[in-house]
Amino acid sequence: MNVANNLSYGVRVIDHTWIPMSDGCRLAARIWLPEDALNHPVPAIFEYIPYRKNDNYALHDQTMHGYFAGHGYAAVRVDLRGSGDSDGILEDEYLPLEQSDGIEVIRWLAAQPWCSGKVGMIGISWGGFNSLQIAAHSPKELGAVVSICSTDDRYADDVHYQGGCLNSMTMLSWASVMLSYNALPPDPAVVGEAWRETWLNRMEHSPPFVEAWVSHQRRDAFWKQGSVCEDFSAITCPVYMVGGWSDAYKNAILRLLEGYAGPCKGLIGPWAHNYPEQGVPGPAIGFLQECLRWWDRHLKGIDNGIMNEPKVRVYMPEAVLAEPGRVYWPGRWLATDGWPAKEVQARSYALAGTGTLGGEAGPERELKIRGADAAAADPGSWCSHGGPVDNPSDQRAEDGSSLCFDTEELAEPVEILGFPVAHLEVSADRSLALVVVRLCDVWPDGASTLITRGLLNLTHRNSDENPEALTPGQRYRVAVKLNSIGYCVPAGHRLRLAISPTYWPFAWPSPDSVVLSVYTSESSFFELPVWAGGSGAHEPPPHFFQPEEAPAPAHEASGYEDGSRELRRDIASGRIDIVSGGSHDLKLLDSGLEYSSAARTLHRIVEGKPLSAFNSYEAEISISRGEWRTKVHTVSTMSSTADEFQLTNLVEGYEDGCRTFAKTWQRAIPRDHI
Repeated sequence: MNVANNLSYGVRVIDHTWIPMSDGCRLAARIWLPEDALNHPVPAIFEYIPYRKNDNYALHDQTMHGYFAGHGYAAVRVDLRGSGDSDGILEDEYLPLEQSDGIEVIRWLAAQPWCSGKVGMIGISWGGFNSLQIAAHSPKELGAVVSICSTDDRYADDVHYQGGCLNSMTMLSWASVMLSYNALPPDPAVVGEAWRETWLNRMEHSPPFVEAWVSHQRRDAFWKQGSVCEDFSAITCPVYMVGGWSDAYKNAILRLLEGYAGPCKGLIGPWAHNYPEQGVPGPAIGFLQECLRWWDRHLKGIDNGIMNEPKVRVYMPEAVLAEPGRVYWPGRWLATDGWPAKEVQARSYALAGTGTLGGEAGPERELKIRGADAAAADPGSWCSHGGPVDNPSDQRAEDGSSLCFDTEELAEPVEILGFPVAHLEVSADRSLALVVVRLCDVWPDGASTLITRGLLNLTHRNSDENPEALTPGQRYRVAVKLNSIGYCVPAGHRLRLAISPTYWPFAWPSPDSVVLSVYTSESSFFELPVWAGGSGAHEPPPHFFQPEEAPAPAHEASGYEDGSRELRRDIASGRIDIVSGGSHDLKLLDSGLEYSSAARTLHRIVEGKPLSAFNSYEAEISISRGEWRTKVHTVSTMSSTADEFQLTNLVEGYEDGCRTFAKTWQRAIPRDHI
């Protein structure tokens, strides 16, 4: 990483300012300005997230927003209502109030004397989501959006549900993360003596988001609100969609490119859930330079040719052996003029009763499997952040618990690009069942690397809005769409399609153990999108190889919140625990603020007892400066019976080592076709 110490403009930082909302609420903001912006107004770049501008996110805020300001833009970081130093309560993700607040901020920014009247939005994850959501309201001042690691579909492609299956890997833990964040106090250096009253009010009134998420197990109006895929045409400004193959949020990039008729571009690298200038696994790119080209074109009207370049750039990773903490992924950049790409062709592979993939299907056979309740291999993280234990392990053990269909050794390399789809004819011996499909790269020595996967709750086979129970023994034709992927399978390797009715802890298990039947009829086949466009022609611009950012503030940091994961198997009881966690410490030397966090996640199940499934997440966050010392402790759990999900949540607040607040929520929610 190149630290850009000599920027084009001197930068003035306004550490804190209030942005008033029409209902009297104030949102807290930090602003980076080119020194002469009052004499020569500039466009504003706006990031809008709940992750506290004064502490844990201050490092990246400075390296990115300081860079934009040093190149002639006002850069603005705003804490959402109810987070950081802002007033109010944050009641859930992506609510209409969050969007209307964001529109008010945009109009406030456009009216400032240092702003030219044009505003752009940028954000990763939450900030990428609400950039799209606010763009769908078409505020006239919003000139362009850069949305990184985001989604267009809150139900199908976020932490909550996958193919109608409850995302047990991440739903509870992410809701509990937000429970702890929302319970943190504002900074008394900003809000004064009111900090304690605000803190107590937050802990009392900030709800556990997981209760609302589990209450909506279908794709209803709750999820449609804020899902821009409901009407892409509502967006009227240029949109740059960015993500990485190692991240959970990559499907929306290709969907938006296909569904949005307005000006847009797409960029997919090898990265996990991080900004591409710091992208892991690498190679990282000069993403901030790319953003400046985007802003220059759409906020300053500079015709720099960026819209004449290929609409889509994707990284084609080479085959790699399973490695939990991969930091670099060899490969090459491809380019195409749109999506669907004319260079991508679909190949069809029959599923044969002999366990082969491709060739003649042969006579129909019914192949049965009872899934293993406990994970046989580490499935990796649902949303990788590029940490030391994020990637899946060798899949051979998991393959052994699945129905597997293998190709012959490939005579030539196959470059996969897009959404693979498994078309299956299936039946189950229970009225509630799911199916998971994994695509693996099998090496000549037998090693198995996960390429991509997809899940489907079979009661959602026709609709996520109106699920229908299965009739045991009845045959159904279903399509399981796997997550989009780019991956080059070398000659001499084999492709493996692995099918199972269980996938703990990625999917909450069906109430009863299920025997799934797959019929190797003409209705069971696999569609693979294959890049057939040769080298991809257009080479990436030079800055793709030169990542840079502004200097970070003086700090000391250590640790990693997702630094470890263990699989613990008790042979006598059949119980398997997957335990993950870690800790992180940060001290900002200029402000003296210290931030410390630790977390532990447990996924537990007993083989043969799907109703033993249990999740818990425990977090502790301390924030201090001098004699001001606070701590928040949260614990969340989730379990189920055959008829309902059971949730508990605890929040505790400590000041100077003494507990000053405690609250517990308990909730039972009926299961709805899950």
